[in-house]
Order: sequence, then structure tokens, then C-alpha cells
Amino acid sequence: MLYQEVKLIDAEGNAVATGERGEVCCRGAHVMKGYWNRPDATAEALDGDGWFRTGDIATIDDDGYVFIVDRAKDMVLRGGENIYCVEVEDALYAHPAVMDAAVVAIPHKVLGEEVGAIVQVAPGKQVTEEELKAHVGKLLAGFKVPVKIEPRHEPLPRNPNGKNLKTVLREDMKKYTK
Repeated sequence: MLYQEVKLIDAEGNAVATGERGEVCCRGAHVMKGYWNRPDATAEALDGDGWFRTGDIATIDDDGYVFIVDRAKDMVLRGGENIYCVEVEDALYAHPAVMDAAVVAIPHKVLGEEVGAIVQVAPGKQVTEEELKAHVGKLLAGFKVPVKIEPRHEPLPRNPNGKNLKTVLREDMKKYTK
């Protein structure tokens, strides 16, 4: 008989409560025992009890349904706070002048990282960085408001599957490192 177990954990590896966000971990007959000739990668992905860290961020509801909401690597770690990029992106998308948005980490010497954003302004619209910061500040906690928002009129770079090229955008935003 095949079985599968799923749990969500926080950054320290502790299980999170129902309804809270955490990284999806699973174990069972379908999970690999490790990466071929890559003990370092195996140690990073699997714990000693066989739990595989998927890199997906999710919530689990009272009925046990899992809802994937983000990727663990698509998170800003600002002074010990986990800020999920998709949450900030959703707040930016709620502004009528924003056509596209990408949130990335900006390196910071004291905090580790800070929130940065690049937005594509919708055709025929105008918006300032200050307007966007105020808008996000009405929807999210202050520490989640990007310290730098760069409005652009050209499309954000994307891969062939249509996903934002955050590696390129992170490099663009490094100029704002403090």
C-alpha cells in the first residue's frame, strides 16, 4: 500500500497551525531517497526522517485541503520577517495603474533584505512611486511596503512560459542596495 504524509513548516522547521502559511513537506513511497551523487543537495532537500522540502508555500484548511500560495524562494527575509512576494504583488495589482508587477529582494547590510518592486504601468496611465507605496501601505503592514518601487512603461522581462524573470529583475534592483 502506498501512503503519503504532508505537513507545513516554518523557517525553523516547526509545524505551522491550520490556516497558517508554511513550506510544504511530504514523505512517503513516492518520495526519492536522495539525489544521485549529490549528498549536499540531498541534505538540503530531505531531513533525517525522510521529509522532502518542496519549496512550495501553502496553507492547509480544516478539511485537509492544501492551497499552494507561493514559492519559498520567492520570499523576502527582512530582519527576521518572512514577506511573501505574491502578497505584495497582489497589493500592487489592486492599483488601477498597475498592469504587471514583480517583487524582489534588495540586499540590505543590517536587515538582510528589503522589499523592492518593479511595476509595468498600464497604457495611458501615470503613477508615482509615492502613490504606489501609499496604496500598498493601506493594504499591508508597514514592513511589507516596498522601500523602492520602480515604475516602467515597457513590459517586464519574461521567460517562454510567461513567468517574470526575477533573476534579471533582482540584478536590476541591486542598484538600490543599502
